[in-house]
Amino acid sequence: MQYLYNIYTDFSSFTGTQSYCEELTLNMTRLASAAAYLAWDSSDASHRDWHYFPTIDFWRDDMPTELDQQLADIHEGDSATARLKPGEWLPRKQTRAVKQLQQGDVSHIFSRRHVPGPFIGRYYPKGLLADCNGIGTIFPQDMTPVRINDMNDSEIEVDFNHPLADYTVSIGLHVRQMLPSKEELGGQCNEIIADIAAHGCGLQSHPAELHPDFFTADSFKRIHEQEDSSFYVLPRLVQHIDSQARSLINKYYRRYIKPGMQVLDLMGSWESHVQGIDATVRVTGLGINDEELRANPALHAHDICDLNKLPALPYQDQSFDIVICTVSVEYLTCPVSVFREVARVLKPAGRFIITFSDRWFPEKVIRVWTELHPYERMGLVQEYFHRAGNFDQIATESWQGWLRPEDDKYFPNRIFSDPVFAVQGIRI
Repeated sequence: MQYLYNIYTDFSSFTGTQSYCEELTLNMTRLASAAAYLAWDSSDASHRDWHYFPTIDFWRDDMPTELDQQLADIHEGDSATARLKPGEWLPRKQTRAVKQLQQGDVSHIFSRRHVPGPFIGRYYPKGLLADCNGIGTIFPQDMTPVRINDMNDSEIEVDFNHPLADYTVSIGLHVRQMLPSKEELGGQCNEIIADIAAHGCGLQSHPAELHPDFFTADSFKRIHEQEDSSFYVLPRLVQHIDSQARSLINKYYRRYIKPGMQVLDLMGSWESHVQGIDATVRVTGLGINDEELRANPALHAHDICDLNKLPALPYQDQSFDIVICTVSVEYLTCPVSVFREVARVLKPAGRFIITFSDRWFPEKVIRVWTELHPYERMGLVQEYFHRAGNFDQIATESWQGWLRPEDDKYFPNRIFSDPVFAVQGIRI
């Protein structure tokens, strides 16, 4: 790309070459809308985080050379991938970025600001530690996540490294639509990798020796502790996420639901987000409101069950090929018990898929969910899988940056669609 730019610069000094230069500029400037991802493997799971770019400029935007070369002749519907070594485009881990802070200083800040913790393995905004000694200049408004690695009675070890530091990472880009070219003489560019990495990807993983402390005494308490059957007695026939987010969830489920499968929609409601599946698939719904479940056109059968009152599923062992749970896992007060039940009713090699966003009923969401970064919540759900046992091949996937549909009630006050986060595991 730089070589072409030099040719344009040299030829522009000749008389009578303006039209040629304009044509060459148009050739250099190829625009597209694209979805790009970062993917990597941690000690106990695989991860893929997508970010949508409404406009990518193949001439101007900053991306790895290997990817750039593949994009030189890419077309609508094509994809390109590249592999990044540790320290290549993402920062290497630096020993000096791990700080030993005084326990008293940190605990005082957390107490003064009414922040639960600190807890080992959890992430907190960097600016929260602005008043601590031994860090240097930090602005209180800095929301960059930093991790608590360890603590004792006198010191707390805080890791300021990027969570993907020292990981081998793959980057992929899928061209959704080629856009009309135009003359580019400057302007703001996308930094593809930095733009994806800045949104929190990496927070769902942790080193093998570090186990985040999600399970505290208050983690699964809620504002309203009355039985869920009372809270959900009235049907809520409304959408909880926008249509773009629902479309992403639908495509994700359809990736795995095959003809003839038996599917359980766990904690279901009036929509299962499985439109377009094969007619031979049988879907059973399990929820808490009978009217909502009866209104669900995808269901062949349904059952009523309050899993927070009795975390047991009314089905035979190995009854289902896939269990899905959509925007509901954040309400479980006994999640590990429920995950064990899901493992029981899944067939061997069956799949349990959880999807969620960043919206919930404040009265019924568990406390720890509200304390975590959105990407860190995937780490919490991973921990449910690990503690339940009988699952492997844990994988996370996320989607951010898609544009909010114009017919959504929050448009145009919120530009971007509701993010989607997914965690899944395979029954051993």
